[in-house]
Amino acid sequence: MQGAHLKDNLICTRLIPKDRMKRRLLMLGATGLLANAWLPAYAREKREASLINKTEAEWKKLLPTDSYRVLFDDGTEPAGSSALNREMRTGTFICAACHLPLFDSATKYESGTGWPSFFDHLPGALATRRDFKLIWPRTEYHCTRCGGHQGHVFEDGPKPTGLRYCNNGVALRFIAKGEGLPELRT
Repeated sequence: MQGAHLKDNLICTRLIPKDRMKRRLLMLGATGLLANAWLPAYAREKREASLINKTEAEWKKLLPTDSYRVLFDDGTEPAGSSALNREMRTGTFICAACHLPLFDSATKYESGTGWPSFFDHLPGALATRRDFKLIWPRTEYHCTRCGGHQGHVFEDGPKPTGLRYCNNGVALRFIAKGEGLPELRT
């Protein structure tokens, strides 16, 4: 009898933490679903608040489909798919949508993630917000001029900043040193 009671207590103490974990995961999942339901509205607000007054149709005409999807629908390109991941020449990386300079090539490094990565950005070029698409919060960054989604920033980069700006290659264009930067789109 005493052994059965101890056995029941053991089972109870093992089940309670599992139940609590299930509740936590369920709550996190629900939070992620609610955040994702809110994201399309945020993307519209972000475009409306941008410094460039272009309609969705105008952006779609100017950009390849995959670039539009990443920049204005907050998509992600497949890892390792961008030629810019291997781009190591001296120059400037600009926003593929509005042509705002975002990164100097001196801040680019090989992160091993499959996306172009930078440890710093040009002053005033990027703004951030919290992103809950994968349930746990991440920091998304976007172009301050057009609001186009570029990627996510993580705190596992090299010195001197310790940051890794993990960028979608289709959201960028590379302009080699000596080539003139294109005019900013209006």
